[in-house]
This record gives sequence, C-alpha cells and structure tokens, in this order.
Amino acid sequence: MLLQTFVLLWISYGRLSLTEKCETCPDGNLTASCEFVWQNVCLEFVEESETWYQARSSCKERGGKLLNVLNSPIQMFLSNITREKNTSSFTWWVEKGVQAHHRDPSPSFKRLKTEKEEALKELCTYMKLSPPRLLTSDCSKRRGSLCTHTSRSPTNLKNAKTSSDVARRRTKRDFIDLDQMKGNINNITGLLENAEGFLTYMETTAGEPSDENRNKFISYLLGGTNKLDRNFAKDHPATIDSIIKCSNAILYLTIQKCDFDRNQNNQFFENVLELIKAASLLLVGETPTVSRTPLGSVITSAYKPEKLSNAVLGSKEDGGMVKLPSFSAMQSSIGKYDNVIAQMATFTVNPYPSANISGNVCNFMLSDGKSEIMLGNLSEMVEIFLPRLNNSSLTSTAIVLTKNTRSVSQINVSDTKMTILFNVEPSINVSLAVFLSYESPPNSTYFHNSTILSHSENYRWLITPEMLKNTSGAWYVEARLVNFTLEREVTLNISTYLTRCLYWHTKNEEWSDEGCRVGEKSSPELTQCLCNHLTLFGSSFFVMPNYVDVSRTAELFATVNQNYVVLALLCAFYGLYLMTLLWACYADRRASSKRKITLLEDNHPGTQYNYLIGVQTGHRRGAGTSANVTVKLIGTEADSTIHTLTDPEKPVFERGSFDMFLLSTPYPLGELKNIRLQHDNSGGHPSWYVSKVTIQDLQSKNVWHFFCNCWLSSDQGDGMTKKTFNSAKSNEIASFRNIFQSRTSTGFRDEHIWVSIVDPPSRSPFTRAQRVSCCMSLLLCTMAINIAFWNIPVDPNSAVVVSIGSLQMTWQDVMVGVQSGLLMFPINILIITIFRSIRPRIVSKSKKDDPDEIFKPPAVSISTVLNETEKIISLVSMNPRNKMSEVLKLEASYDLVPALDRLHVFIQHMQGESESDNHWVYCSKFLLAGLCHLLMNLEKLDAKNFSCPEEYQRVLNNTNLLVRKAEMVLSSHLSNCPVPVRKKKKTPTGVKLPWWCVFIGWFLLLSISGISTYFTLLYGFQYGKEKSIKWVMSLGLSLFESIFILQPLKVIGVAVFFALLLKPVAVEETEEAAQALLAQQDRCRRYTGRDVL
Repeated sequence: MLLQTFVLLWISYGRLSLTEKCETCPDGNLTASCEFVWQNVCLEFVEESETWYQARSSCKERGGKLLNVLNSPIQMFLSNITREKNTSSFTWWVEKGVQAHHRDPSPSFKRLKTEKEEALKELCTYMKLSPPRLLTSDCSKRRGSLCTHTSRSPTNLKNAKTSSDVARRRTKRDFIDLDQMKGNINNITGLLENAEGFLTYMETTAGEPSDENRNKFISYLLGGTNKLDRNFAKDHPATIDSIIKCSNAILYLTIQKCDFDRNQNNQFFENVLELIKAASLLLVGETPTVSRTPLGSVITSAYKPEKLSNAVLGSKEDGGMVKLPSFSAMQSSIGKYDNVIAQMATFTVNPYPSANISGNVCNFMLSDGKSEIMLGNLSEMVEIFLPRLNNSSLTSTAIVLTKNTRSVSQINVSDTKMTILFNVEPSINVSLAVFLSYESPPNSTYFHNSTILSHSENYRWLITPEMLKNTSGAWYVEARLVNFTLEREVTLNISTYLTRCLYWHTKNEEWSDEGCRVGEKSSPELTQCLCNHLTLFGSSFFVMPNYVDVSRTAELFATVNQNYVVLALLCAFYGLYLMTLLWACYADRRASSKRKITLLEDNHPGTQYNYLIGVQTGHRRGAGTSANVTVKLIGTEADSTIHTLTDPEKPVFERGSFDMFLLSTPYPLGELKNIRLQHDNSGGHPSWYVSKVTIQDLQSKNVWHFFCNCWLSSDQGDGMTKKTFNSAKSNEIASFRNIFQSRTSTGFRDEHIWVSIVDPPSRSPFTRAQRVSCCMSLLLCTMAINIAFWNIPVDPNSAVVVSIGSLQMTWQDVMVGVQSGLLMFPINILIITIFRSIRPRIVSKSKKDDPDEIFKPPAVSISTVLNETEKIISLVSMNPRNKMSEVLKLEASYDLVPALDRLHVFIQHMQGESESDNHWVYCSKFLLAGLCHLLMNLEKLDAKNFSCPEEYQRVLNNTNLLVRKAEMVLSSHLSNCPVPVRKKKKTPTGVKLPWWCVFIGWFLLLSISGISTYFTLLYGFQYGKEKSIKWVMSLGLSLFESIFILQPLKVIGVAVFFALLLKPVAVEETEEAAQALLAQQDRCRRYTGRDVL
C-alpha cells in the first residue's frame, strides 16, 4: 500500500470515531455541530447555500476552515456518511488548494473557445458525494460547504475515544534518517515512507530543514525517481503524485523558515524543479495530467508538434496559463520531433525573493522526453497569464463628464520600466479620446501620445515604457468624449495601475524583462505577459496612490456639511499651531538676548590673550542662582585675576542655561589645571547647581573640561560656596557615560524635533518658531501621505489590533502608519537642515551705536595715572617668568619715576630673552598698550599736577622712551617667535548657508504645508465621513510611533553609536565669539589710542 505525503496538515492517519458529535466554541458564542471526531479535528456539514467566498468567510468566523484534504480515510468516512444520511444530491464547497488523489479533469484545461479569448472566470473547488470526487465551477455559484474545526474537549466526549488516544508517538528510535532514504533509492515505496517520516520530523523540529538535509532529501528522491519508467508510472500514478507532493513539501518547509529571505539557495529550487519535471514526465500522455498542492500545480501533456499551434496549457485555477504561438513560429525548433512534451509548473510563492514579485511564478518547458527544447527569438509572442488572486479589485474613481468637459488623471512614475494600464468603464457606450503628456496636462497642441478608446478595445489603454520615454515624474492622461451630442452626463470609472513582466535569468541569477512585455489583456487580477522565449516567469505589481481629480475641488469641498471630520482636525491643528507659535516667538525674543557671548567688564583693556568660558547650569529644580559668581583660572605658568561672571544686559546662570564669557589675560596661563568658582550668596535664591565648565584657548584651540555636578550653596550639598575643580582627564572625557549623557541630552534638545520646541539648545540658530513650524509642516505632510495611501484594498486576513465599539484597527492600519512615518525622513531632513545650517545674520551697527561716537574718555588726573601704572606692574608681576616683584602702592607723582624705572628694567629683561614665544609676544603687547595709554593720559595733564615742571617733563620723556623700546621688543619677539602649534581644525561636517537662505526655508515650509493641507482636505472629502474617522485613528497611531518611539530610538541609537566610538561632543566655534573678540580689540584700540599696536 502506497503512503501519501502531506505537508503541515492538521489531519493525519489514525482511527476514525464515526458519527460522534462534538461542539467547538471558537469565540465563546458560536456552536458548531460536527459529524465525526478524528484526533482533535471535527467536520461540519453546512447546508446553507452560499458562494465560495461567503462559505470560506462564515467558516472562518466560526473558528474553522474549509476542508483542504481528501485522502483515502476521509473518502471512506464520507462514503459512510452518504449511506447514513441522504446527502448524495448535495454539493459542498471545499478549499481551492485541496489535496486529493482523484479528481475529474477540469474543463479549464481545454483550449480557449474563441480567438478573442474572453475573460477567464475564477473557478473554485467543490465536492460531490457518492462517490466523493472533486469538481470546479464558477465561484459565484451557491452550494453547501464542508467546514473543519479543532475541538476543545467537549463534555459529551469525555468517554469517547479519538485517534489521539491510540495514535503512536514517534520516538527517536522510530525516526527514519536520511541514510535510510539513500538505502531505499531502488525501492520507491520504502523511499516515500522514509520521505514521509523525514518531512514529519522537519515539521516539528526547530531549525529544519537545514541546507544539507534538504539538498540530500531532493538528491535521494531524484535518484529514486530516475530509477522509474513510464510503465511503472502508468500502473502507479499515485506514487508519482506523491513524489511531486514531497518535492513541494520540502520547498514549502524551506520557504517557511525565518531565514529564507537571507539564506537564498537558487540551486536548491532548480533541483526541486528538476525533480518535478522528472516525475511529471513519467505520467505524460495525450490527456493532460495534473498534480496540485497548496504550493502550486504541475501540468504535463504530450503533443504532436503541429498540435502545439496556439495550444493552451493550464488555467487560472492552476496558478497560470500559457498560450503558445502558431506552429509556423516554432517550426524551426520543434518540427523535427515526433512528439513534444509540454510541462508547466506554477508556484504561489517566489523562490527567488530578490525582486518585487507579487504574483504567481510560472515555469514552462518543452522537451522531447530526454532533453529540453529551447525556444528563443520567436517571431510571435508566447502569452503567459499569471493570476493575482490575493489582490482585491482596485477602487475606481468616478468622474462625471459632459460633451464639453474633460477629466485629467495624474500618474507619478518612479520606475520607468513599469507599464501603466489605464482602464475606463463608462456608464453608456461612448467613444473616448485620451491624450498623454508630461509635467503638465495635455491640450490641443501639447501631448505625447493619443488614442481613441471604445467598446471594442474594452476601454483600456496600455501605456508602455517606450511611450513614457523612460522618463520618471508626473505624467497626465486626459479623457474627453468624442462625437457625443447628447445633453446628458456620462460617468467614467477610472482605474490606473502599474505592472511589469519579468523572467529569471539563469546565468545572471536575476530577474529581467528582456524579451518580455505586458499584454493588453492584463487586469488587476490577471497579468498577461508576452515573451519571445521560455523560462521562469513572474509579474510585478504596484498599486498607485488613490486617484483624486483636482478638477472636482469645488464639488468635493461643497460636501463639507456631510463630512467635516478632516476639516475639523485640520482646524484644531492650525489653532494649536498658532497658539504655540505665539509662545515660541515670545520665547525666541527672550532667548535672543541671552544668546550673545559676554565680554567681561573687568577684563583689562590692554590684555589680548583670550579664553572662552562656557558654564552649564544644571536642570535640577532651583539650580539657577541670583548671586554674583566669580572665577579664577589656575594654569601651569600663571593664574588669572579673579573675574566676576556677570552681564548687565541679560540674566546669567538660570536653570538649564549655558552662558559663555570672554576672559582676557596679559599672557598665556599655560595648561589649565584648576578653576575656582565662588559666589557671594546674595539675592533671593543664591544656591547654584553647576553642571559643567568648558574653557577654550582661542589662540591654541585647546579645550579643557571641568565636570562639576555639585551645589555651590550654604544650605544644599556640602554647604560650601567656594570650590576648586580639577581639569578632566582624557579618559574621563572619552568615557562612555559622559559621551552618552552629552549626546542624549543634545539629541533630545536639538534632534528630537518635537521635544526641542520646549527646551532647544540656547546657542542653536534653529529657533523655536522655526521648530514649531517644521513640526506643523511635518504633521501636514504625514497626513497627506497617509491619506493618499489610505484607501487601499482591504486585506480580509488582517488581524484586529484594537477594537473600540464599532470601530476596529487592524494590523494593516498599523503598517500604513509605519510606512507614512518612514516616508517623512526626506522632507524632515530637507527643511530642518536648511534652518539648522543658516549662519546668523550680523547686523551692522548704526552711527549712533558706534563706540567712537558715544565713548567719552574719563577725566584724567594724577591719581588715575598712578592707578593705571600700579595695575600694569601688578599684572606683569603675577607671572613668575617676568621676575618682577609686585609694586607698592603709588601715592604721589614722585612715585612715577621709580615705577617707570621698574618697567624699564622689565623691558631690558625681555630684550635679553633670546628665545621668543607666545608669553613674551603677549607680554610685549600688554606692556606697549599700557605705556601708550599712560603716555596719552600724561599728554592730557600739565605740570600743575606735578611738584615741578621738570618732574613732569622727565616722566613724559621716560614714558616716550619706554614706548619706543616696547615697540622694538614687540617687533623683535614677533619676528623670532615660532608659529604657535594649534590643534588641527576639523573640517566642518555641514555647510553653513548664508543668512538669506532662511527665506528659502520658509518658502519650502509654507509651500509644502499648503499643498499638504489642500490634498488632505480633497482626499478627506472624497473618502466620506466613515472612512475619514478610521483614517484619523491610523494617523494618531503614526504620530505616536514617530514622537514616542521612532525619534527617541533614533536619538538613543546615535548616542550609543558615538559613545561606542568614544567621540565626545565637539566644542562649536560660533560667530558670537568672533564678535566678542572684535569688541575686546575695539576696547584696546580706544584704550591705547592706536588702531594697531
């Protein structure tokens, strides 16, 4: 007795418990009555007359599915049922892909009846009892159905025995391994028994089938098949059918593996195809032989060569159909053979998932029984019909025309190799003139192609890639009535879809369209491919976004009273946007005053060595301070004076703020080791939480980081208001924790477009108003893209994710939201990058703001001169390299002469330094600036301020002399000083755009927002109220995913990436720093009275 093999079935061999009753409650409400129990499966006879689709749907609602197996035990059972009850006159719907040993030849195997080849009707499988046999008919016929269920231990079966009670479990000892298959190659019955056992093992074992096992399985099965002859096959057709089913079974198990897309094995599929061909050749005869499995069908038939003229093999039910050209076109290739065998194998899945193949795959071959007959470069085309049973019909757009109106359809072409099928269904029999144009609608003088559509052409226009001139972009199709004089309206149902015919190129191992094109008989459910050769064919299908006719704008907008959902949503969003924009503008105005870098008032005007200090106040509650904060820099060569970090024009050290100050010293301080921060505990909230301090040497570009993260407070932390902080070491700066925290904080405050509205980086040129507007633009674009793809064909098998009352959200709705979010990245990058990359506009000062115009030098007195001289000597003496002791307080004019002598000695000391460096250069600059200021003040005094005129003249002469010597020293050190070693300036990652590009950004933003709003409203009015509400739910999910899932994951992912690479956040060089330097230089110019030192 031959064993039959079935893959992934929930019905297996076992003892039948006939005429038992069971109840299944799949949803707790429905009760299905079953006529028998076999293991955990029961069968229900549904006598209600329904179409095939209605029967499948109602069976699924009760938790079952149509019968999909008809093996010998089930046939025996059904025969018993026929004898017990009068069911022989009934017919019953079963699953289309039902596995069976015996079935009547389908009438669809016959050749097409007419030359015009009328449209194929979809055929479904039904069963007749007494004896049980399978037939096919139009799916719209009404019949009963056979529905199968999995039982749930019903109470009335507690004592009933089922097949599971006596079924023997397969143990490791019973397992039949591949070596046993190899030993049974000469025994086909034993080989198939081994194959069945191994398939069962692979079904229930994780990781199977492995590459090695599946290749051995096919190899051994092919070896056993090659040992058979046609006489054996004639006597044992079920054995050959089992071989084909085994090959499909191993292919199905392979495709179901999780790594199928990544672990493709083209050679494996070719071996499976070779096995199927070898087995089907054994059954060849004048009558077509068919073997069907859930994965596809194999049809084989023998012909005399002349009988192949316009022959048709296959059907839509079998997953594909091939019509050959006339005998004259093939005579040179097949005329020399006595008999030619035609084989067609169809598959419901793409075995080479490297292309967008969304339909069935069909392989067609001619052979002489020993080798394949190659057909190529035929003068007539081979017609291949590939059904698309899983695709619902497209929703047509209804257009109303009169004799003086026209309709214009826009088609966005991205793949220039696609063929566009333009279908029109008019309400009455008319003739239509259609015109094709590029980038703008056609008119009487401008169009690329045109034709007349009538009933004889089924109102279908095939727009080929040649007609599109391989040009992507917006194409327009205009339709108008021809020779129409009636005063009545004509309704046109227009549908547009794209398709493409491909074949598998065995040498290049890729899908190609060479020698193939789409035929005019194609439809959304059936693709016609015309090819001049034979190989493995497939079709690619792309559904365009929903069509909307902009010429109906007024008509659609007039329906606002019936459908206000989308309009109300947009009004709510715009209202929220305007309120948020007003707040953002106010916040930007406040932030702009805080953006500037503060030039410290207590910087000495003559100092020209500059440090940029950045202080980050923490985000903790009460972190800001009202106290006066001072800082002292401690370096390896010298210390700075104590400076007060304050700005009379803006508040500093507020919570979460990042304040920057320009501090100047007479000379470089060397490597900074420490900083000392202190405040005077004044004001209403003196406690201060300082997070981090960054100091940059603007000359050498060296940067030092000080991680504080503590309170300077008398009542919080350790109670101290004065602390010294050490410079962070390189390993601290490059630590994962520091980089991750910095990147995460920067990412959420700057890169997360929604969160950054509340607290953007204080120094970012990307303002709050721009961020709010970008969010609004992105929201509107999301709505437009989402709604354009919303009304797609509904997948009835899509699982329900959320159900609220009568509204349901399916997994298909979730995917629409995800895809809409992904489509937003290009627009996101374009607009936001423009605003973020704009260089701040530098506004030139007016005359009334010119410091030269408003600066009034203070009154000069002898005490002013004494104080300035004392301050110069004090600053110079603070550096040990200058070897100058601090001067005592100068009290009278006679103290000037010894003070000038000390400066003279210091100048001579600088002259004696043979090695020049930055220290001596900046000391010379500072001393020259101080002496120039002293000379300028002395010239404003007269001898009355001195004890005698001679003393005044002596001081004046000595100062003149010192100025000239200081100039000589500065010139000498400048010429001999080596070029300072600076850190290599990194190339900026982005290009800074000129300030006027902000207008381009606003123009794009407003344009995209306006267009998105227009099309969102247009689609919303076209969809109607019910679909609009459902769309709003998907939109909410898309926004939730974008704001709370996708963007946070992006920020965290970037932070982790840079932290793993140990790349800390770089210190930015801002235009404000250059402005502060110019202000310090201007202060020095006014101090010395010279433009250049």
